[in-house]
Amino acid sequence: MPTQMPSDPQRRALIGAGLAAGAVLALPGAARALTTQQAAQLIDRVVADINRVINSGRSEAQMLPEFERIFARYADVPIIARSALGVAARSASAAQMRAFTDAFQGYISRKYGRRFREFIGGELKVREARPLKNFHEVKTTAILRGQAPFEVTFLVSDRSGRDLFFNIFIEGVNMLATERTEIGALLDRRRGDLDALIEDLRRLG
Repeated sequence: MPTQMPSDPQRRALIGAGLAAGAVLALPGAARALTTQQAAQLIDRVVADINRVINSGRSEAQMLPEFERIFARYADVPIIARSALGVAARSASAAQMRAFTDAFQGYISRKYGRRFREFIGGELKVREARPLKNFHEVKTTAILRGQAPFEVTFLVSDRSGRDLFFNIFIEGVNMLATERTEIGALLDRRRGDLDALIEDLRRLG
């Protein structure tokens, strides 16, 4: 039987995932032996919190701060923010990186919180987990009313000394690769002015 090759979007997502994961895992950090079970347990907690929020009956204005708390608790925000900023992170001061990370946390939480809000009336279920080099992949299934189930995948690492996720794929769309492209474009439109980008990120998403 011939091997089915991935489509162009799938191929771009896979390449982007490899590059993003490689860049993140090349950063210094004290690694320990994260197990597949621990990675799955982390995403079990993430999924339980997301399900609780999306089915709480709250308004969007009430849900978005909850999604930010989930992101801050379970995501490796400094690593994600640095990866999203890309090359510009090398020349940023420590104060700028702190400000960018804070602004990025709110921006990404609002953006993906609105995406998860589309799951109202449904739920996420952890399906499987497996090790991939120095991190773990945990696949979940989004089960929504009136729609075909689709996959939401989390990448989990302990490179920062805690078990945290550092990337999400929603229907194959790579968060890290997407945000690196979008943040780069936003910075270019501001002629490389990181402080201006930080201020704008506080309102975007």
